[in-house]
Amino acid sequence: MLGCNYRYINIFGVISVENNKKAIVLFSGGLDSSTALIIALSQGYQCIALTINYKQRHSYEIVSSKIFLKNYKAVEHIVYDLDLSMIEGSALTDNKIDVPKIESSGIPVTYVPARNTLFLSIASSFAESKKIKDIFIGVNAIDYSGYPDCRPEFIKSFEEMINKATKYGLEHGDITIHTPLIELTKAEIIKKGTNLGIDYSKTVSCYSLDSDGSACGVCDSCRFRKQGFQDAGIEDPTIYK
Repeated sequence: MLGCNYRYINIFGVISVENNKKAIVLFSGGLDSSTALIIALSQGYQCIALTINYKQRHSYEIVSSKIFLKNYKAVEHIVYDLDLSMIEGSALTDNKIDVPKIESSGIPVTYVPARNTLFLSIASSFAESKKIKDIFIGVNAIDYSGYPDCRPEFIKSFEEMINKATKYGLEHGDITIHTPLIELTKAEIIKKGTNLGIDYSKTVSCYSLDSDGSACGVCDSCRFRKQGFQDAGIEDPTIYK
């Protein structure tokens, strides 16, 4: 499919995909990354969804990413294994640390050291090998936990670095990191995605997911998600414990 022009119809409508526009999309199966993926598709990109299995304790999101993409058959899906469990200090990779259930000040313990730096490096490697110059990531710097690798300054510096550190970047100089959600509130993201036909019941956000995908409802990620649906005036389809 990836070598031809085509249009495909899913249960949400029609999305056109152009042969000459390709993108790597970092895709966790969560609310933000799903929205970023569908935005890329709506802009005519032929997408490769790159899911990183980094041994996160909320590993159900890998299952969720596959469930979500069942309605988007034209999207190629790559699941890349990266074991970050040996890196200590994050509640998402270290089972000795509990996911906090109350709001904390400063950068929370759910921060995974240099995670987006690693993820974007892997995405850049795939992009270079496939001669793709566009990478999408669903980072957000408004309704978020304060992670340093979600800020515009980080994205700008990484984009500058990858254009200097890769053969493709040196020869073409136009590798672009797209962050379509970075300046949107969670409510604005949800409204935008809903208008694009996204079924958010097929996405997960919780850091303490059950094996069946039920969310805790009290972690940072759940709180932002719940408040986003409330502020957007849209029914929250999340299944909570």
